[in-house]
Amino acid sequence: MSDRLAVLPQYLMPKQALTALAGRFAAARLGGVTTWAIRRFVARYKVDMTEAAYPDPAAYPTFNEFFTRALRDGARPLSDAALICPVDGAISQFGGIEREQIFQAKGHRYSTTALVGGDAALAAHFQDGHFATLYLSPRDYHRIHMPAAGRLTRMIHVPGDLFSVNPTTTRGVPGLFARNERVVCVFEGATGPFVLVLVGATIVGSMATVWHGLVTPPRSGGLREWHYDKERIELAQGQEMGRFLLGSTVVMLFPKGPLQFNPAWQAGGPVRLGEVMATT
Repeated sequence: MSDRLAVLPQYLMPKQALTALAGRFAAARLGGVTTWAIRRFVARYKVDMTEAAYPDPAAYPTFNEFFTRALRDGARPLSDAALICPVDGAISQFGGIEREQIFQAKGHRYSTTALVGGDAALAAHFQDGHFATLYLSPRDYHRIHMPAAGRLTRMIHVPGDLFSVNPTTTRGVPGLFARNERVVCVFEGATGPFVLVLVGATIVGSMATVWHGLVTPPRSGGLREWHYDKERIELAQGQEMGRFLLGSTVVMLFPKGPLQFNPAWQAGGPVRLGEVMATT
């Protein structure tokens, strides 16, 4: 079966309604039902709870608190590198941006302008720059950390679809990451601007940042934007910047320059928070 055929049911399914329903269930305090469901989830996806700050599934009163669980101290030491991996997950794609085109999968590209919500001036900073797309599966740690130190300048919530972001869908849906709902976080770092884009997906009931709290829901249907010129929000390398409910994807954009990705990285390979992502 072709990837495009495999994802056809996603065009037909009520993705927004399913996501809203999942969000309500994940936030509900259902006692033993919640604990039973978490244990089933841990067994189904082989979640390594020994790395969690609280390894007992009964310690989480809601699914949301389980999905966004903290790691125990020392579980992810930070490498000494200009850019570190911000998440646990798998590499979808990474490499150079060709003018403003980002490689998604064979036969599929999308533009930096589309990704950041139509702001061509913002996208221009990353012409012929570099990108990395990292996929978080349901079993992964769901908090996102800073690949480098940065000062927050803008945040944009871009409404959109809620297709799955698994590898099959990535190969089968054109422009997936510029099509799904997303939260664009713009930072100024030591070598210039960089962007982290948190991409939503089916059943991803919420995306949150440490400075704003819950960004979505609500889903108003229109683009929303926040500027932080008058605030001094600075995050250190390795510091938590946001989190997902369930798995999703992070797309990072970096400007043109002498950036060299980790030579051990390859598309489809696993990554862990804190490992070397790139040198500059």
